[in-house]
Amino acid sequence: MTNATAHRGWRADLGRSVRLFRAFGVEQSDPDLFYETLAEDSVGQLSEYVGLDGALMLDVGGGPGYFADAFRRAGAAYFAVDSDLGELSGRGAPAPGTVLGSGMALPVADESVDVCFSSNVLEHVPDPWLMAGEMVRVTRLGGTVFLSYTGWWGPHGGHETAPWHYLGGHRAAGRYQRRTGRPPKNRFGESLFPITVASGLRWARTCPDVDLVAAVPRYHPRWAYGVLAVPGLREVVTWNLVLVLRRR
Repeated sequence: MTNATAHRGWRADLGRSVRLFRAFGVEQSDPDLFYETLAEDSVGQLSEYVGLDGALMLDVGGGPGYFADAFRRAGAAYFAVDSDLGELSGRGAPAPGTVLGSGMALPVADESVDVCFSSNVLEHVPDPWLMAGEMVRVTRLGGTVFLSYTGWWGPHGGHETAPWHYLGGHRAAGRYQRRTGRPPKNRFGESLFPITVASGLRWARTCPDVDLVAAVPRYHPRWAYGVLAVPGLREVVTWNLVLVLRRR
């Protein structure tokens, strides 16, 4: 455990899991609470693997600034790329240090950042492993890549259309529109794509430019990490997969 982790008191215990799932329950009604909770937790989790104080950090899909606030408080020199101007402007004008651009073609030079981070973005791009490769490309040798995404077969795989996504993404989207009178924010086949836990593990283990440091279920207590060892089951119960990689 690093000093940063010890200072924050971050632990992957049951109490943390309960706090995160409670915050997740108010994502729509109180987004400030949810995203501030998740951003602060992300600082603690990432600090298990790399010191953030003074680190040059790129957040791919940074959104309206919750993660910027949390990581800058931890001492990181934080910058973000996001392809959605609406997301960047969610709390007003985009914050300084943010750039409009695609995660699949990052406007960043090779080997230029110490930490490349992305939270819950891969399921929203049509070629997630192209984006993952871009994150590796821009990370310096010895640097850290932190990727987190929601698996399609988990209980929240369809996002606001869940659990009906188990019957098909288009069918779930149609049901949502009939029930609410508007299309879902995350449109299947346009801004939401099926991505599996197995595909992430396979990519991380075969990418020639990184070493896989850790693969864990993001929101689970540490004693439940073993679900990743069970094919099939892990697709349903992992909920959200974290991959931590070291650039070589």
